[in-house]
Amino acid sequence: MGWIGEQIDSIKSIQYRQLVTQAISLGMIVTSALIIWKALMCITGSESPVVVVLSGSMEPGFKRGDILFLHMSKDPIRAGEIVVFNVDGREIPIVHRVIKVHERKDTAEVDVLTKGDNNFGDDRLLYAQGQLWLQRHHIMGRAVGFLPYVGWVTIIMTEKPIIKYILIGALGLLVITSKD
Repeated sequence: MGWIGEQIDSIKSIQYRQLVTQAISLGMIVTSALIIWKALMCITGSESPVVVVLSGSMEPGFKRGDILFLHMSKDPIRAGEIVVFNVDGREIPIVHRVIKVHERKDTAEVDVLTKGDNNFGDDRLLYAQGQLWLQRHHIMGRAVGFLPYVGWVTIIMTEKPIIKYILIGALGLLVITSKD
C-alpha cells in the first residue's frame, strides 16, 4: 500500500490521550498566532498590520504579491504617502498613493484623493457612489515597509482554493499522525 497505507494504519493506532494532546497543541498554535496578530494590531495602530498587493496598479514600486507592513499614527496624511484603504461596499483593501490632501478649516479634518502609480486617473471611480474624497476612517494604514513576492502564497491559495484545502488536509494529517 505504501505511504498512504502507513498513514491510515498510523491514524487507526492513535490513542485517545495522544489525540487530545495533539488537539491541544494545535489549539495552542492557533491561539499563539491570533495573539501575535492582535499584538501587531495594537503596536501598529492598524486594523490590518500586514496586507498583500493584489494588483499591478502600484508598479513599478510594488508588484503583485508583495507584502506591505502598515502603521497608522495620529500624524496627518500627506501627499506622496502610500496608504491602504477600504471603500464602502468593497471588502478588499486597496493600496494606492495619496495625490491630493484637502484640509477642512472648520473641523481640521483631512480628506485625501488617491491614485495607483500605474493607473491613468485618480481613484474617484473606485470610491463609493458620490464619494469624491477618502476620510480618515477609510484609511487602514500607511505603508512603512515591504517584502517582495512573499504574498504570492496568499494569492495562489485565494485564486485556487483546492491548493488551500490540500495544504490544510496535509498539515492536519501530519499533526494527527505525528508520534511526539
